[in-house]
Amino acid sequence: MRDSKSDRSRKNIITASVTINLSVLGFFKYYGFFTSSFNDMLHNLGVQGGIPFMEVVLPVGISFFTFQAMSYVIDVYRKDIPASSNLLDVLFYVSFFPQLVAGPIVRAADFMPQINLKPDIHNIQAQKAATLILGGLFKKIVIANYLASTIVDPVFNNPSAYSTTDVMFALYGYAVQIYCDFSAYSDIAIGIAHLFGFRFLENFNHPYRALSVQDFWRRWHISLSTWLRDYLYIPLGGNRKGKIMTYRNLALTMLLGGLWHGAAWNFILWGALHGGALAVERFFKEKFPSAKEQSVFGKIISTVLVFHFVCFTWIFFRSVGFDTASAFIASVLKFDFSVQLLTPAVALTVLFGIATNFTPKHWGSIVQEKLSGLHPVVQAVLVGVALMLISVMGPEGVAPFIYFQF
Repeated sequence: MRDSKSDRSRKNIITASVTINLSVLGFFKYYGFFTSSFNDMLHNLGVQGGIPFMEVVLPVGISFFTFQAMSYVIDVYRKDIPASSNLLDVLFYVSFFPQLVAGPIVRAADFMPQINLKPDIHNIQAQKAATLILGGLFKKIVIANYLASTIVDPVFNNPSAYSTTDVMFALYGYAVQIYCDFSAYSDIAIGIAHLFGFRFLENFNHPYRALSVQDFWRRWHISLSTWLRDYLYIPLGGNRKGKIMTYRNLALTMLLGGLWHGAAWNFILWGALHGGALAVERFFKEKFPSAKEQSVFGKIISTVLVFHFVCFTWIFFRSVGFDTASAFIASVLKFDFSVQLLTPAVALTVLFGIATNFTPKHWGSIVQEKLSGLHPVVQAVLVGVALMLISVMGPEGVAPFIYFQF
């Protein structure tokens, strides 16, 4: 593409590149899903035979590095960055290890210009990196793993066996677990990148304080939501082709976003629910433009409603299938308020996890400033003590990050 002069040749190159990337992603990640779905449809219609099924091993991090590869060719095509003359630079960008497995998805336009910058060891923000890494480890090991082992996994494995109270706290617990788990990986990846002199944009910004579903997606997995917006929603037409097409583009973008997360119908439903909510919100904002300003009470109500909508959709995201999701919802509606799994420690952990979404954003900077003012030996001792405490406070065993499966 670097040497291509005509628009037609550039379009042919980008079409071929995106097609190849999506084909690779589609085969490895969705072959089994579409094959089994198609064969089930044929079986229900009474048709014998079907597509042969093969066991396909899913490469680690394929969803992330294929999106980054597409980001490179699209950014070059759009002339946001010049095409690199060094193939190793491109391969380095696609395979940079901190965020390779579970993100964040780093844009080529953000990463490539940093490759050729001369490293300055005096400009390495070690305190910021340490704060991000330690905070991420705490969220993952102490909060996410604890909630998973004590209430989330037992309830979602057999929701019919538990009361409404346990099931609801398992749902709130999963909302905290997936936030702490995924934002922890992002923080650790961003922190490690800082140690190598690379700057990544933040991937989470207090998502559970969102006032709308649109606001939630401006705060949750920001690298994916902005990728889908800039590389899918806007090229589809965005909001430039009328209301109906805007609603279609929102729904299609979120459907594909759901499918990106996993090759299963429950992920598609999860994306459809968010797409539908975005379309409904847009409809009411256009219908009642004067209702944009909210009182403090109105903001509280909006935050509570959005949080519970997001939690409801997490049921389908976490469940292994619709049977589990249906059993979970049925248990909620039993209105049995007895307690089997819920303990004060679990309840406090859930409340603490939710409360962290309402802390001032600058608190992290204050910690970094305080740490940077200490003697390097003291800094090293504090980091070591923090690592030891996190290890002691966390449950036994090694729990993989949730987004490793995507």
